Amino acid sequence: MGCCLGAVLLAGAPRLALVLWWFFDPARVESTFSWTVVLGSSTVPAWLWAVLGFVFLPWVTVALVFTSPGGIAGFGWAIIVIALLFDIGAVGGGREAQRRRA
Repeated sequence: MGCCLGAVLLAGAPRLALVLWWFFDPARVESTFSWTVVLGSSTVPAWLWAVLGFVFLPWVTVALVFTSPGGIAGFGWAIIVIALLFDIGAVGGGREAQRRRA
């Protein structure tokens, strides 16, 4: 039952699925975004990457949390690319629908 509920949430609402995943398994989500990036003389905090992914690329963020604990290799990269195509398709589909209404 829990697996089916997770699949439905993941298919319909990646942001909700990500929030619930963080609520039930915070160590996995935090370990996914535990790295920082140094840009010049400033450091970008790790939590900022999770927030940016949550807002702009929710499918990719879910895919990263799903694939990253064991390291991303082979099939994991395929999952991330498919998630990126979902994110791009969601943006493009929304613009196409808006163009048809106008």
